[in-house]
Amino acid sequence: MFSWICPRCGRENRASDTECTSCKREDLQAESQKIQEVATLPAVEPWATEVAPAPPVSTRPVEVPPLREAPPARVPDPPAAEIPRFEARRPAAPAHAPASRSGMPTWLLIPLFALAFLGLGALLYFGYQRFGGGKAGFTGGEVPAAVLKVKTTNPLQKYVEVVGIRLTQDAKKKPQARFIAVNHGSAELNDLTANVTLWASTSRSEEDSVGTFTFKINSLGPNEAKEITTPLKTKLRVYELPDWQNMTAEVQLTSQ
Repeated sequence: MFSWICPRCGRENRASDTECTSCKREDLQAESQKIQEVATLPAVEPWATEVAPAPPVSTRPVEVPPLREAPPARVPDPPAAEIPRFEARRPAAPAHAPASRSGMPTWLLIPLFALAFLGLGALLYFGYQRFGGGKAGFTGGEVPAAVLKVKTTNPLQKYVEVVGIRLTQDAKKKPQARFIAVNHGSAELNDLTANVTLWASTSRSEEDSVGTFTFKINSLGPNEAKEITTPLKTKLRVYELPDWQNMTAEVQLTSQ
């Protein structure tokens, strides 16, 4: 059967005991002994204690001697060596004296810079209008065909009109122009030869013309109109040509 030894008293106890029986017995005996000692002490009543009477208070006034003003303490003068002396100091000269400015004054530089900026802006504007815009006059090189407009020199130019232009193909699949030449004048036109240049209505000034053709009429009476078919000179294919409502014809009479 197992047992264990109490570390306090060194006695052997059973395994089922949780506490040492010898130590527990001794603790109970010590506690009961303290209770018996307290019970044997005599009882002291709180009201039986004698209190010593307080000493009598004297009613004789106490004479207080008058206060005397103490003379003010004299502060000793500081020695002459400790008196600080303030001496006027001259401002130190700068290490490097500022260099004197040379050149034009500021009030003169401001208008000069303003004029320079205005001139530069004007130069850029005219340069863009001349070379970038494509609408200014040309001073050198080849003049585009769209800009070259031959002025009317024939007095009968204003009476001849080309209308109803249709651009088609012939049997050899070459482009041709069918149109109507109208004489708006009251006089008959004989041996009439003219050059017609076709321009697209949406074309820009730097683009080439749609094409050109030439026609000749032996006789065109007053207020008469004739339908004519003639080959068309163009760099475009048939499907690239604009519609009739998007074209304008420029007629130039060469002989009459």
